[in-house]
Amino acid sequence: MPLKNDLSRSLAAFEQDRTLVVVLEISLSTWLVGGLVPGVVRQPAKKLGADEHELLKLIHRWRAEASRAGREIDRICVAFEAGRDGFWLARWLAAKGLEAYVIHSASVAVSREHRRAKTDRLDTELLKRAFLGWLRGEPGHCGMAAIPTVEEEDARRPSREREKLVGDRTRIINRMKAALVRFGIRGFKPALRKAAERLDGVRTAEGNPLPANTRAELRRDMARLRVVVDQIKEIEDDRLRKLGATSEIEPGPPAMVRLIARIVGIGVETADMLVREVLSRDLRDRQAIARYAGLTGSPDESGSRRREKGLARAGNARVRSRHDPAGVALPAVPTGEQVGKMVSGANGRPAWEHTQDNDRGARAQAVDRPVAAGHDRPGSRRSFAAARCVTEGSRRGRGSLISAMTRVGGNPPYRMASLPKREWSPISEPSCRCE
Repeated sequence: MPLKNDLSRSLAAFEQDRTLVVVLEISLSTWLVGGLVPGVVRQPAKKLGADEHELLKLIHRWRAEASRAGREIDRICVAFEAGRDGFWLARWLAAKGLEAYVIHSASVAVSREHRRAKTDRLDTELLKRAFLGWLRGEPGHCGMAAIPTVEEEDARRPSREREKLVGDRTRIINRMKAALVRFGIRGFKPALRKAAERLDGVRTAEGNPLPANTRAELRRDMARLRVVVDQIKEIEDDRLRKLGATSEIEPGPPAMVRLIARIVGIGVETADMLVREVLSRDLRDRQAIARYAGLTGSPDESGSRRREKGLARAGNARVRSRHDPAGVALPAVPTGEQVGKMVSGANGRPAWEHTQDNDRGARAQAVDRPVAAGHDRPGSRRSFAAARCVTEGSRRGRGSLISAMTRVGGNPPYRMASLPKREWSPISEPSCRCE
């Protein structure tokens, strides 16, 4: 029986004599449109400007040609590769009553020749063959990307913007430090708030003040750094304000963020990213979640050779880079502590109040942590993969956060936040909280 949200093949019957198939090769300024028109021997191809209204006129013209050839069109399917244009065209076509699909670019098989011919017309024919196989319900031709709504896309913007701003902050600080090191200055911290006031008193290794152009450059970088830091704080404060304004019992993404942020070592930023990027999607099963994060294996088997090349590293790189935020290097658990027991420390704040996960180092996370499986045995080695939020008596502490949440039978991760407390999975029981 086909499972829900199975985008690897079409679940609707394909009647080729009554279906108009259209594929697009989209570029910045022009679109190449290829079609398969029932009753017409030739396979038309037309180059248009980047205009959706002209595209709709062309589709209706091809539909009229099919009608003149004695074919009544009941279904119009349009497909194009995912790219920089996003999903706006698919939503616009769907609003006009057409079936719009976005093909996952990496799912289309191409020739492995060293110097294969590549033109827009050849790519259009390749997409057409893959799309026809998908419409016939044959697996393996191509895969489709789920088309998000405008609200779902907009909800991912704060986390992605913050990620970009954190990278900008790191680049600015590194650039300032590199400018200071050229003069033998290593103890000055340009990221401090009062760094601009103390810049005039900085002396080089020879005891001379910094050159005028270098001081001016550093002041501009410090002003730019203050703007970036203020924008990061604005995003974080706005996220906390929205979380506080929603009800704790109302199901939805905010409740899921609060639920995941209870796990020690995971802050609101990582929890929000996981919910918006993965857990709010209606994925088919836990294997689909692993494939989306790029956590599946890549076996290399040929003849008698049997080896594993490691993780596939496909899918969403943001999820893959943070799929194991709780797996930090924790010190060895003292003898006598039980698996799943909360270790109290000086830090009594709940884990969800830590808005920036990077500020919580290994020591800060170790002061209030659950004892990971395998650390209660005498002489056990420190393990990155074993530091998990596990329940009392559980020995399954070797998976990541995503695999831990998807191991729960009958409670998919996108339903966990809407379940009553008595139906929560073991991963979300109170034993995993910072009480």
